[in-house]
Amino acid sequence: MPIPEDVTGEEIDKDVRQELQSLPKGLAEDVAKNLVMVARLIDEDPEGAYGYSKVALRLASRVAAVREAAGFAAYANQKYSEALAEFRAARRMTGHVELWPVMADCERGLGRPEKALDMAGAPEVHKLDKAGQVEMRLVAAGARRDMGQLDAAIVTLQSPELASNSVQPWTARLRYAYADALLAAGREDEAREWFAKAIESDKDGSTNASDRLAELDGVEFVDAFAEDEFEDEDEAETEDAGVTEAAEKVVEDEEVEEVEEVDEGDLKD
Repeated sequence: MPIPEDVTGEEIDKDVRQELQSLPKGLAEDVAKNLVMVARLIDEDPEGAYGYSKVALRLASRVAAVREAAGFAAYANQKYSEALAEFRAARRMTGHVELWPVMADCERGLGRPEKALDMAGAPEVHKLDKAGQVEMRLVAAGARRDMGQLDAAIVTLQSPELASNSVQPWTARLRYAYADALLAAGREDEAREWFAKAIESDKDGSTNASDRLAELDGVEFVDAFAEDEFEDEDEAETEDAGVTEAAEKVVEDEEVEEVEEVDEGDLKD
């Protein structure tokens, strides 16, 4: 797959670059460039990211960072079985537990919420950092909802991290998940309160809490761009109608002239 000229491979994380040092220099550069493309495209063009991950995997399947990138690319494309296999491979290579929550979420994607809950109670969870533990809590709550256990999902999300007033990278998503679970349980007033709290902590727009809150308040958004398109279409239709009418008038005039010419010829005869 083509690599843009502005991609050098130097953009990758230093830890990944260190892993690639086990490869010949030229090969390491090629792998690095493909990993950069995976990271660049995974949100906006997950299929493209998946393609580049496959190239990197073909070039260096024994590098843990490559297996991890391939896992996230597959995960972004909802290829959960493939993602889980790649995450397991990366974990075997490194022995690290950071991928445990996303592995559990893959189990959910495969329709196995019970397995995800088993993983949420495993010893590996205690080895996760705070961000990882919050992520695991989100996955566990999702698994409860998959099983129709709304009240249990709500309880799962209730935690010191949820109650804290400090804003952390995970705060907005945690509050949003809690609000969404409350709403699903019919607790609309509480859901409104927590969607508002999610908005307060969502500095980078990682959730659509503002839209959800507006829906609860009965606010409808109008797409200005769509309105402009409709106006343009109306104008175009009006112009087309005008052109058609003018053309028809010309045809009518020509027909009248022809009739008059025929009549004059008959009179001369």
